[in-house]
Amino acid sequence: MNENLTMSRKLSRLSARLREPEWRRYGALLVTGKFTAIALLLVAFAFLNPDLVGYRAFAADPQLKGNDIVNPLNTVWTLVAAFLVFGMQVGFTMLEAGFCRSRETVNVLMECIVDTCLCGLLFYAWGFAFMFSHGNGFIGLNWFFLQGAPATYETTGIAFLAVWLFQFAFADTCSTITSGAMIGRTGWIGDLLYSFVVSGFIYPIIGHWTWGPDGFLATMGAKDMFLPWVGTGFHDFAGSTVVHSIGGFIALAGAIVLGPRIGRKFKRDGGGPMLPHDLTIAASGGLLLWFGWYGFNPGSTLSAMDFIGIGRVAANTTLAACSAGLVAMFVSYGMSKKWDVSFTINGFLAGLVAITCPCYWVSPLGAVLLGAVAGGVVVAGVELLEYLRIDDPIGAVPVHGICGIWGTISLGLFASGEFGATGPFAPDNSAPLKGLFYGGGTQLLVAQIIGSVITVVATFVVAMVVMYALNAAGLLRVSREGEIEGLDLHEHGISAYPEYVISSLGGPAATTLPADRGPLGSHARLNLSESGD
Repeated sequence: MNENLTMSRKLSRLSARLREPEWRRYGALLVTGKFTAIALLLVAFAFLNPDLVGYRAFAADPQLKGNDIVNPLNTVWTLVAAFLVFGMQVGFTMLEAGFCRSRETVNVLMECIVDTCLCGLLFYAWGFAFMFSHGNGFIGLNWFFLQGAPATYETTGIAFLAVWLFQFAFADTCSTITSGAMIGRTGWIGDLLYSFVVSGFIYPIIGHWTWGPDGFLATMGAKDMFLPWVGTGFHDFAGSTVVHSIGGFIALAGAIVLGPRIGRKFKRDGGGPMLPHDLTIAASGGLLLWFGWYGFNPGSTLSAMDFIGIGRVAANTTLAACSAGLVAMFVSYGMSKKWDVSFTINGFLAGLVAITCPCYWVSPLGAVLLGAVAGGVVVAGVELLEYLRIDDPIGAVPVHGICGIWGTISLGLFASGEFGATGPFAPDNSAPLKGLFYGGGTQLLVAQIIGSVITVVATFVVAMVVMYALNAAGLLRVSREGEIEGLDLHEHGISAYPEYVISSLGGPAATTLPADRGPLGSHARLNLSESGD
């Protein structure tokens, strides 16, 4: 039986044993063995992992340069903005599908989807090369199929393919704008062919004039360059002209050549616009576009480091949209005595288009004022097209074409004289833009008018040639029988709403309301088509 010993008795027993030679040898052997084992373990650890005992010298921390941090951040910012801009395709699809008639909804969906796919391949093959590579003042001549492209784009320090993706989203936006005025009567083959020309040639070549590294409008005013007497170049920060006016005036050419839809009767003839089939979808699409614009405008800084500029651009974008939407609502109420949601939607879109050019260089007050003007301009634009008997179901021409011109010119009026250029590390405000209303004279205003006129006229002339050529070949407008049947069934073999009975509102002529009740300010009466729908 084990005996529980106290500490004093254990010490007494140990002292007695240490006086015996045999116990002394046993204790010495035990202590020596334990210390030997510990020493061997330490040697093994030192050999296998010298870090544990501090034998290995650590390398010095890498010396990161500014570009090693800034360039990745700017690349990520550009990619996030590209994703937002690409998301605008959802907004465009919903907006156009909601404003069109139910019988052409599938056609709108197909157009927006296929146009995106086509634009992506064309911008990969030669569109980006035409627009953003070096060449001459009219066209870029390098990087076809993205071959020979550098790792980063120009002096931005941003990954080249990130810039490509961002600019592809812009090109897709321009091409989608075009389709808005051509809904309901364009044949599918004609749709593909004009989209091919727009994405592959018109947009990138004319866009190079302003956004290319050596475009003649971008370098305008410099010594030995185009119009040196102007004294300054043409400016378009995010595309009021390059994206929206180009898209809007291609749309105008298409609408003119196509002519109105069957059964479309204009106000001066006792009719009015055909009813949109789903304003819920249209309004939601408009708001999604507004959201995507926060990639469109702030993302055009291509710089996360210019955080003050990003904040200013985002705020200006918001304020212009808000003031334009309210002004359009009140102006349209003065015409019809009804609160028109269609005009309100196109109103805030007009404000977004207008602020796209000057968003970096104007103050918040300037954004509010120029947006308010855009709200009135878009209503006047819709009424002008109605008077000219031009059928634009979505309002693409007033919103993008006409308000794109206004936004571009407004820079020459509202540039505050505080801001110069964005940059990869910080803004460069050493040469700020100053408009007429801020004491800058007319120099910038003249440059903006020249650039806008040249771009719009060139776009419209080329687009008219293309549209007339397609129409002469019998490829642009769908047959009369196909239009009466409806593009969804005739071209795609399916209705967007196969389980629902579509009323006469979905017929070729649709139905329009009395003068004080119609959307889009319609002043009309019941109007049935020749087909008897």
